[in-house]
Amino acid sequence: MEKGFQNSKNAIIWLCAAHLACDVYGGFLNPIMPFIAQKLGFTMAIATVIISISHICSSMLQPIFGFFADNILKRFFIFWGVILASLFIPLTPAAPNLLILVIFMILGSLGGSFFHPQAMGFVNYFSGKNCSNNMGVFISMGSLGFAFGPLLAALITQVLGLDKLPFASLFGLSLALVMFLFVPKLSKIEKKPEHKEFFKSFKEILGNRQMNYLMLIAMMKSLITNSSCILLPFLWKSMNYSPFYIGFALFLFVFAGSIGSFLSPKVEKRLGQKPIIYFSMWATFPMMLLFGLIYKTSPILSLIVFFIIGFTTMLAQPVTMVWAQRLLPKYKSIVAGFINGFCWGIVALLMSVLGAVAQKYGIMNVLIILSILPALCSYFVKYLKEIE
Repeated sequence: MEKGFQNSKNAIIWLCAAHLACDVYGGFLNPIMPFIAQKLGFTMAIATVIISISHICSSMLQPIFGFFADNILKRFFIFWGVILASLFIPLTPAAPNLLILVIFMILGSLGGSFFHPQAMGFVNYFSGKNCSNNMGVFISMGSLGFAFGPLLAALITQVLGLDKLPFASLFGLSLALVMFLFVPKLSKIEKKPEHKEFFKSFKEILGNRQMNYLMLIAMMKSLITNSSCILLPFLWKSMNYSPFYIGFALFLFVFAGSIGSFLSPKVEKRLGQKPIIYFSMWATFPMMLLFGLIYKTSPILSLIVFFIIGFTTMLAQPVTMVWAQRLLPKYKSIVAGFINGFCWGIVALLMSVLGAVAQKYGIMNVLIILSILPALCSYFVKYLKEIE
């Protein structure tokens, strides 16, 4: 029993490490996309479409991969997810034209779509009764990776140049190889696949009203995160800020989110599930409005506000994920694919249009209007039934 417990603990540690690595690459593109756009000669509107395609590939397909992950004992999606993300995303600055850039981004983004559903399902399986805490750590490690990604990409770009970014692949490829030793198959803990029916599974999940409310909450969080991370780099570049400044700003935003994810289970124990979600959805608008008022005149203070926005936005993410998995416990990986992936993909579709809107009406105007939506959608939180 002690050995099994230790194996489970080691598996969670390495899954968290892999989540950090996978999301480091997921955060690479936002700060350097304005510079890739300048190199290849395309506009912000086209850039947001390209990033949206990337997010769709890393998100929309997660429920499908989650279905297969729930029905197999092998760790295929975890390992190949890290390999694809670490290999192809750093290659994007080396793309000689727009078509090759999109191909590299699609292949790299599929890595995230492979990895996340199965990894979250594994965390749930290996955690037992300690799922909330472990899921909070797992999600916070991903947020931490997503925070360091922009900083690392911007630092390499500014110091060594865009053409040196492919060397960053070595970290993820090395970690993927090490994971073979430390993450056991589910058969090692006597977990048998349930061989669910594809259409029946999706119908049951999408037909659950509680699940729909949780997906709406996840979409609102994703809306703020994606719109901030995609649009603001273009705003800062137009103000002649350096790649490192842009990367550092995004690092602060997502790092704050990782702190929020880490603290989320502890706050949940004190306040309950619904208050966290209400706060997370309501606090965004006044903070974004304040950011819009001061980002030109008080850059440092605006970064502090941006940090707080990241914290409040991500505070409810582990609560939402665990709530959904408890609601439909036999679909752990598929549910993770919907909450963590599909919802982000829906927002990515919206972002492909918002880039053109922001280019015409102003980035800050669009962000302030978008920040109102989570507060309005918080109305549906009252219909959620808390699950022990």
